[in-house]
Amino acid sequence: MKTTRAQRERLKGFLDQMLVTLGRSERRQWGSVYVRGLLATSGRKATASMAVRVSDGNVQAMQQFIGQSPWPWDPLRKGMAHRLVEALHPVAAWVVDDTGFPKKGNHSVGVARQYSGTLGKIGNCQVAVSLHYATDDVAVPLDFALYLPEEWLEEKRRQKAGIPKGVTFQPKWALALALIDRSLAWEVPRGVVVADAGYGNITKFRTGLAERKLLFVVGVQKTTAVWVDLGNRMNPSRGCRGRRRRPDASGDVGNPISVAEVSRSWPKERWQRVTWREGSKGPMASRFAAARVLPSHSYQHGGPKEDTLWLLAEWPETEAAPTKFWLARLPEDTSLLSLVRLAKIRWWIEQGYQQLKDELGLDHYEGRSWQGWHHHVTMTMLAFGFLTLESLYIKKNFWTALAPADGAP
Repeated sequence: MKTTRAQRERLKGFLDQMLVTLGRSERRQWGSVYVRGLLATSGRKATASMAVRVSDGNVQAMQQFIGQSPWPWDPLRKGMAHRLVEALHPVAAWVVDDTGFPKKGNHSVGVARQYSGTLGKIGNCQVAVSLHYATDDVAVPLDFALYLPEEWLEEKRRQKAGIPKGVTFQPKWALALALIDRSLAWEVPRGVVVADAGYGNITKFRTGLAERKLLFVVGVQKTTAVWVDLGNRMNPSRGCRGRRRRPDASGDVGNPISVAEVSRSWPKERWQRVTWREGSKGPMASRFAAARVLPSHSYQHGGPKEDTLWLLAEWPETEAAPTKFWLARLPEDTSLLSLVRLAKIRWWIEQGYQQLKDELGLDHYEGRSWQGWHHHVTMTMLAFGFLTLESLYIKKNFWTALAPADGAP
């Protein structure tokens, strides 16, 4: 990344503010060098190539800072979250997702043959769960958690990788809730939690969000079973607030049916064409419909009853049946446009992953330890945060430059 003197000064100010949590001056120094190396280096972000791209680089010192220096990453991530949230408002969503880091060997912490959405198949990789803060204009990562397959918690592998004793196996949805809990503890402004069907299908994930009094819009598979909420069959934004019926032991509302069946039963006039954003090739639009339903899985298996939720479905005009489905814990007067906008806001995250990997080397870390992985990811987040602030600064000053002077027509 080519920089001007003014940009270098803004970067220095940003890093001076953020890296203060590292304490010792030498840690702050090598943290600054590492981030500048990430920003200055094209191609693969090997420490050696980063060191030669900055005037004060030193391979050994940078490797020691990332792999061996025992600085905690949570305070730095918390500080970043607050700094970025100040510039990004209003919040629209907290987006949960995961991404794969392809690896050739089997010694990097957490690496295994496992499914990766990045690869679109089972492959040799690490997988990380992430939480992002998203507005209608931009999204930034708040936190990452490395997913550990159970074989990585065997004592020999745990010790070799430096995995703390308190770290236990957790499925991805549980890691996501842990990230959410951390952001709640950091007092990051709450957004509507958005996730794909890998998380939305998990009843414990949805009930965990509800227990935390969080709103959400999550994808689900077409086979997800629900009861149609007979006491509140309505379209979005009609303001109906009837007393809702719940199924009881007598089964007075019949058997649950799949969301695919429910959506296909809706009358033609319920389906509306909605444009949710402008894409690079024109408006992004499709047909959608929504109604209130009651998920049945938890109730049928003796668990807690879920609240009545919105079922949102997408039925492209070129398809023979609805193709995508979401469950949403949002107020009854939520508009169809708002439901669609939140369901589709995840596109920001794929764009962010691409920049984090291709431009900043999120998945380029060559070390093998638990601590080194978390340190590298944190520095990559810091570089991404600066680029985000720079884009907002440039945009703001561009429009300021175009604004008429006081008194001008």
